[in-house]
Amino acid sequence: MTHAHNPAAPEGATGILVLADGTIIWGRGFGATGSAVGEVCFNTAMTGYQEVMTDPSYAGQIVTFTFPHIGNVGTNAEDVEADSPHALGCIVREDVTAPSNFRDQQPFNQWMAENGRIGISGVDTRALTRRIREAGAPNAVIAYDPEGQFDIDELLAKARAWAGLEGMDLAKQVTGHQTHLWDKGGAWRLGHGYAPLEDLEASFARPHVVAIDYGAKRNIFRNLVKAGAKVTVVPAETSYEDIMALKPAGVFLSNGPGDPAATGVYAVPVIQQLLEADIPLFGICLGHQMLALAAGAKTVKMHQGHRGANHPVQRIGGGWDATEGLVEITSMNHGFAVDGDSLPDNIHETHKSLFDGSNCGIEIIGKKAFGVQYHPEASPGPQDSFYLFEKFVGGLG
Repeated sequence: MTHAHNPAAPEGATGILVLADGTIIWGRGFGATGSAVGEVCFNTAMTGYQEVMTDPSYAGQIVTFTFPHIGNVGTNAEDVEADSPHALGCIVREDVTAPSNFRDQQPFNQWMAENGRIGISGVDTRALTRRIREAGAPNAVIAYDPEGQFDIDELLAKARAWAGLEGMDLAKQVTGHQTHLWDKGGAWRLGHGYAPLEDLEASFARPHVVAIDYGAKRNIFRNLVKAGAKVTVVPAETSYEDIMALKPAGVFLSNGPGDPAATGVYAVPVIQQLLEADIPLFGICLGHQMLALAAGAKTVKMHQGHRGANHPVQRIGGGWDATEGLVEITSMNHGFAVDGDSLPDNIHETHKSLFDGSNCGIEIIGKKAFGVQYHPEASPGPQDSFYLFEKFVGGLG
C-alpha cells in the first residue's frame, strides 16, 4: 500500500485500487477494463463467489475475498442470484486459474469481462481486510487497464467525490420493474437443476405470498416455493393497495442494498399498513431492518459489516422451548443493522450474533411478523435455517 500521486505502475501492474484517503494498492487486472467507484468490503466465504457477485445486496460495493483462491471452479448458469452481477468488482489474492470443476461452463475471468465487472488479483487481501476491520469500509475506485496507464489524481478525485452508502437508496436501482408470478423453479438438486413448478392449477391451492423485491436473491423465492407457497414478486415501490389487490396470505420483505432508512422512506409506510391489517410478514436482511423501522426501532451503519458464510447466530428470548440457546451457522451480507438498544416494547429479540452481539432476529408482539438479519436461503449449515421458511409459509393456512 502506498500514498503517492501518479507514481509509475510497478512492473506487470494492470489493476489498481485507489482509496479515498489516497492509499494506492496495485495488482493485476482481470475481467472488464475501465473503472468503478464504490465501498470496499470483505467476504470471508470459501465458496459461492458467483452467488456473491450476483447478489443485489452488493450493489455499490467492491468485494475483497479473504479466501485466496477465487475462480478455481469457474462459473455456470445455475449459481446466480440475479440476471446480472451487482457487485462492482472484486479483489483477490491469487490469479484466476483455469477452472477445474465438472459444473464449469465459463472461466471466471471471462464471465467477469462479459458482465462488465472489474477484478484485481495479486493483492495482499489479508492486509486490506485488517485495514477494513480497523478503520471501517472505505470508499474507493477499482480500475483495470491492460497497459497499466492510470490517472491516479483523477481516480482519487472520483473516490473522494462519491457520497457513500449511508443515506443511499439503492433498492430502486436493483428491483424488478414488473409484477410477476415466480415460475423459475424450486429447490436445486445435483444433476436435476431447479425443481420445476407443478402446473398452475395445482399451484393455486398453495398459500399466496406476495414478495416485495428490494433487491431479492432468487433462492429466496425458490425456498418459499419449497416450503409450499405460490409466490408473486412485486417491485420495491408497490403500494399497499396494489399489494392487497393480489389477495396475499402473507407478504415477504426481501433483502437489498443501500441504507434501510433511505429505502424506508417509501417502504416503511406500506409495511406499517400491512401490520395494521394483520397481514403475516417475514423479512430477510434489508426486509428485516425495515420491519424493525416500521415497528419503531432504529438502524445503524456498521463499522465493517458482516459478510460471510460461517457466522454463528444464537436463538434467544425465551420463546424457543427445547431449542433455546441453539446456535445456527448462517450466511450474512449486511453493512447496516437493527440497533438492539432501540427496540421498543412491542419488538421481541429472537436472535443475536455471537461475533459481536448485534441483533439478528425480531418478532413483533401480537402480530404474525418476524425477520432475521441473515440469509437462510443461502444454504448455511447447510440447512440450519430453512425452518424460517416453513414457519412463515406454515403459518399462512
